[in-house]
Amino acid sequence: MKTLLINATVLTLDAGIGDLTDGQVLVEDSRILAVGHDLAAEGAEVVDCRGGILIPGLVNAHMHTWQTALRGVAANWTLLEYFRHVHRGLATLFTPDDIHIATRMGALNQLNCGTTTLGDWCHNNPTPAHTDAAIRGLRESGIRAVFFHGSPKPDPKPGQPHFSEIPHPRSEVERLISGPLGAPSGHVSLGLAILGPHYSTLEVTLHDFALAKEFGLVASMHQGGGPAVSPGGWDVIEEQLGPDINIVHGHGLSEDQLARFCDQGVTFSIAPENEMTQGHGFPVTGLVHRHGGVVSLGVDLESVISGDMFSVARMALGMQRALDNDASRRAQGKIPETSTITTREALEWITLGGARALGLEERIGSLTPGKQADLVLLDTRPLNMQPLSDPVSAVIMQASLANVDSVMVAGEFHKRNGRLLAEVADGIEVLQASGHRIYSELKAREHESHAQQETAQ
Repeated sequence: MKTLLINATVLTLDAGIGDLTDGQVLVEDSRILAVGHDLAAEGAEVVDCRGGILIPGLVNAHMHTWQTALRGVAANWTLLEYFRHVHRGLATLFTPDDIHIATRMGALNQLNCGTTTLGDWCHNNPTPAHTDAAIRGLRESGIRAVFFHGSPKPDPKPGQPHFSEIPHPRSEVERLISGPLGAPSGHVSLGLAILGPHYSTLEVTLHDFALAKEFGLVASMHQGGGPAVSPGGWDVIEEQLGPDINIVHGHGLSEDQLARFCDQGVTFSIAPENEMTQGHGFPVTGLVHRHGGVVSLGVDLESVISGDMFSVARMALGMQRALDNDASRRAQGKIPETSTITTREALEWITLGGARALGLEERIGSLTPGKQADLVLLDTRPLNMQPLSDPVSAVIMQASLANVDSVMVAGEFHKRNGRLLAEVADGIEVLQASGHRIYSELKAREHESHAQQETAQ
């Protein structure tokens, strides 16, 4: 099966091919066969992309997709409120069915917004049934994903250890590799969402690092958001760092540490809008960029912000330019002579950078022959994109969900002519029922607890 996309402005993100005007992309089965002009493609379906920009599928490197049914619930909460209300409250009310519908519909929304690969950081999986429900939701959506298997973070009950003292379960990793995620060539692959030195004891950190390396999995962990459980923990494990280690957020690390980690190939997944909203601190985007590290971006929480990666990239770029401009004013009394970061670099953060962070650089991230045919067609004819002068800047600074015309994953269209091909009406009803029930249960619990406190007084 062949598809030939013609008459497009093609932003390949491949340094050897570059950008093409009136370019063509030939897809055969799941892969990109050729990129160029006047491609021979006998028997191919021809798709005229006139007035469009073809880009690699976007990569959302970090999102807790299980929170889709909680959209907007945490929009006014700081990180401390989020920990209290979500991890210690709302999360405990999720059934496997809740996890399934949230993950499926969240992944479909990512496809609708132009994201073809998702780093799904699932840390609300108290039972294997919750885990399997999330994986099933990803598969049913058709998105490409790395399923980062995590662990819940409720308050411990009497006699139970704190979550920071619980090693990542080897039995679950073995079960997933031998079962649901045993095929490395599938759309959904396995990663480990471990606690890391910021959120676990040193003993647990060493165990989890060893577990990830034993099975050859990317180990992703949050860094920042309050005092570390294991101060100095990074010093102990630093010799084990490499491209298979992914740090989310990155706050609380010194610049010297960041520089060394970048030299060792550690990747960073930054969620600039959510970090600034909840109180993490200023994003470390510029520090990682300055030291030649791998920058990737993520939505993080749809319970706080939208799932649109164009907005995430724009926020990351704007915030870092603001920090750089401010630093220049303070040091030299004037703004820089030119922008410190370009729109092309921002586009790389949500394509190639995300691919590297997820360990998928050989498969996705650029429109390179031999790679998977994950691509997005943006319609530039609407008013918000005209006149089109600089296609790269238009993608980052002007494009939105309204411009996402078509989305292809592994050679298969999941959105076409502005319409998501999956049927979502029934799913939206189930998602609404799930979210409203969970939120209502939490409110009822809080009301009961408040009443009990007043009675006791």
